[in-house]
Amino acid sequence: MCGIVGATAQRNVVPILMEGLRRLEYRGYDSAGISVVDAAGALGRARTVGKVRQLEEALERQPLAGNLGIAHTRWATHGGVAENNAHPHLSGDALAVVHNGIIENHESLRRRLEDSGFTFASDTDTETIAHLVALHRRQHPDLADAVRAALAELEGAYAIAVISPDEPGRLVAARRGSPLVVGVGIGEHFVASDAAALLPVTRRFVYLEEGDIADLTAERLAVTDHDGAAVDRPVKESSLSADAADKGGYRHFMLKEIFEQPSALTDTWQGRLGEHGALAASIGPGAEDLFARVKAVHIVACGTSHHAGLVARYWLESVARVPCNVELASEYRYRNPVVPEDCLFVTLSQSGETADTLAALRYAKGLGYIGSLSICNVPESSLVRESDLTLMTHAGPEIGVASTKAFTTQLLALLLVTAILARARGRDEPALNEQIRGIAGRVEDVLLMDDSIRALADRFVDKHHALFLGRGPMYPVAMEGALKLKEISYIHAEAYAAGELKHGPLALVDEDMPVIAVAPSNDWLEKVKSNLQEVRARGGQLYVFADRDAGFEDDDGITVLEMPHAADLVAPIVYTVPLQLLAYHVAVAKGTDVDQPRNLAKSVTVE
Repeated sequence: MCGIVGATAQRNVVPILMEGLRRLEYRGYDSAGISVVDAAGALGRARTVGKVRQLEEALERQPLAGNLGIAHTRWATHGGVAENNAHPHLSGDALAVVHNGIIENHESLRRRLEDSGFTFASDTDTETIAHLVALHRRQHPDLADAVRAALAELEGAYAIAVISPDEPGRLVAARRGSPLVVGVGIGEHFVASDAAALLPVTRRFVYLEEGDIADLTAERLAVTDHDGAAVDRPVKESSLSADAADKGGYRHFMLKEIFEQPSALTDTWQGRLGEHGALAASIGPGAEDLFARVKAVHIVACGTSHHAGLVARYWLESVARVPCNVELASEYRYRNPVVPEDCLFVTLSQSGETADTLAALRYAKGLGYIGSLSICNVPESSLVRESDLTLMTHAGPEIGVASTKAFTTQLLALLLVTAILARARGRDEPALNEQIRGIAGRVEDVLLMDDSIRALADRFVDKHHALFLGRGPMYPVAMEGALKLKEISYIHAEAYAAGELKHGPLALVDEDMPVIAVAPSNDWLEKVKSNLQEVRARGGQLYVFADRDAGFEDDDGITVLEMPHAADLVAPIVYTVPLQLLAYHVAVAKGTDVDQPRNLAKSVTVE
């Protein structure tokens, strides 16, 4: 949930750390801080409340410089948004720590440390780590040994980086339950929560695994497990470029990522469709045999990814005729689920580090599933490493907190899974394969509607509530549209299956409640039309994204945005895009922070 970056080099690392923070700010932006060991061997620190630019301004007033340093951008968990709670946290002038995650036993540790003479200056769980390492250095003067001893006492999830002026040039980092990557340079080493933070300085990375401890100097990298035994972690070269996380001329990352969807969707299906249909072998060794055995599917995910799973349930049951259950990862492991015979466990996560989804996967491994499949956007993530099979979405870096291209590529990946399962059960549909191949063109047609959607957005600026409607697989699409609007414009929005209007939501409808409906030309169209008449009869203002052949016309109280025709199975992907544009333009018109909405972070790595 927070972003950490560290460096040890033969040059001033402050510019490297600050650029890393800028690239990690999507992970948290309540406060930011930096700590370096300067040329005199002293530990310097600067912290500010707010975004990274506030820290930059503070460093302009009081510069820091050094060859060893760590930095952090925070999404608050323990302790409010205040400078004393910002990272890095110190233990006197002996060491500094940055941390992503949650230490569950921090209260008992805090009492013990206070009894040992340590004074706390913050309300955070992280300061406990700093003092605990300092305590263990009384018996283990070596920094790595002290960190290892401290970690043995921690309960919860963490990625940490520790520096000390007593050992200049040395950085010790560790991970358990939160992501951490080591960047390998020439005469320098780095750590970060995300490889994208380090792309300006290296494209060579070591991905730490659970329990790993990395001991870094400018010239040396050593990785050990939690017991201190040396382990070999390969150096991998990233295919990402340094400008992959830049806005590329767009006003916001979110708008850039909306417009990247045609290429991201193409990248997701290419190599996975053969002449005669979807290829199970493209998912990995053993996939073909496993998919042939699947009799049921459980999908587990959070937030936007959960909406993708809800759409996929319609596909899997109608096309592949495989029963499917979709669950929120945050709820899944707190009950005792019944696992059907030969059931495939599927997890969805953009980052692959979503704490609830990871915990659900680990819980599921003991429940009798025939295998696990992760659909993810980050190849070296924990979810990918811990799943039996992986289907990468190839969306590329997604920086905006509100997910766009990650969602539509997840949908396409799930449609590929549907096609593979259908083929395995002798239900291959050639039309589906053609729909997948043509998806980029359909989305490009929708993006041409950007100007008309921008004009429509002005009608929402003074609204406080909105209602989204859809039927069948378009109901989860309506849920996603409502989520996008509330995430970035702060307008309260709800989604309902259109047939449920008469069971309560109609009580909310009046001239001040905009009602947004998605109405492709499908088997549900006539029923949707009837439901919308219920809204019009009560004075509601309707905005309908409708197939150009659906028979909707502008009228008093109804505004129609004509959509390009989309075949039934790909329509949920196509109809998602105008709802993303609507949310974006409403947020811009209201003047909210589109890419970094309040109280939210991109990667939810805590429970």
